[in-house]
Amino acid sequence: MFPRGPFEMSSHSQSSATQRPVQAYAGAHTALITPFLNGKVAWDDLRKLVNFQISAGIDGLISVGTTGESPTLDYDEHIEVIQRTVEYAAGRVPVMAGTGSNATTEALDLTKRADEAGADAFLLVAPYYNKPSQEGLYRHFSLIAESTAKPIMLYSIPGRCGIEIAVETVVRLRQKHRNIIGIKEAGGQVEKAARLVRELDSEFLVLSGDDSLTLAFGEVGAQGIISVASNWIPSAVVQLTALVRAKKFTEAKALQAKLAEVFRVLFVEPNPVPVKHLMQRAGLIQSAEVRLPLCEMAEANRRLVEATADAYLSSIR
Repeated sequence: MFPRGPFEMSSHSQSSATQRPVQAYAGAHTALITPFLNGKVAWDDLRKLVNFQISAGIDGLISVGTTGESPTLDYDEHIEVIQRTVEYAAGRVPVMAGTGSNATTEALDLTKRADEAGADAFLLVAPYYNKPSQEGLYRHFSLIAESTAKPIMLYSIPGRCGIEIAVETVVRLRQKHRNIIGIKEAGGQVEKAARLVRELDSEFLVLSGDDSLTLAFGEVGAQGIISVASNWIPSAVVQLTALVRAKKFTEAKALQAKLAEVFRVLFVEPNPVPVKHLMQRAGLIQSAEVRLPLCEMAEANRRLVEATADAYLSSIR
């Protein structure tokens, strides 16, 4: 149990923990950064970011995912960021907490603590580094699903984890655990997204984990995006996602083309380094600080990111 102390859950946190319909997790959701200032979490910046996101029409927030630098937050920071995000959101949008780990016991503990902190749902990445089998994945996610009645979103990102969550494993998990409501698919395979849509029931959500594939995934039936770019330009990501979900693919293609270079340069260095730089430059956060082993961008990449951002902003004026 994490200490309540001065950070005891507010009434807003408690009210936001009521169960939401599955469709609340479709649409455009921001994988929210964790802002730092002088090595500490910048709580004032976090509050401003949550309000900025919601005012821009974002459908939901992901707290302490990879973009939120979960690997370098300690346990108490991890839970406090979730708790404060829930408090600041005040029930206006769902807050999904990143509680995955490569140790099942650790993921169970993080999920329990995030539940107590008021999270609406949980994002659970595939265990990384120890590379379990698909049977091991099934048992890992099953134990966590049995530990909570709240919704769980699986997260398959083989580029970071060294393994993917296979379609067959997702089907098995969904058949046994109805609170496993969807998957963030970040393996870059449109055909896998299409298979997931085909082989899972109509209420199961398939969300893109790559901004650049929002349209391509939507064309095969995916229902939204968990976005990095929306930290900086939430309105554009909301607009693109809405066009895709409305099957206005011609208009979506035109907007995606405008955004394509932005989506690309946000990953010229490890996420969230480039997006934090752009956010500081836009005055959204006080500092672009990241924690080691991440560090600031190389000069050439900084110039590229800034030039691309400026070109995009000029195109929409």
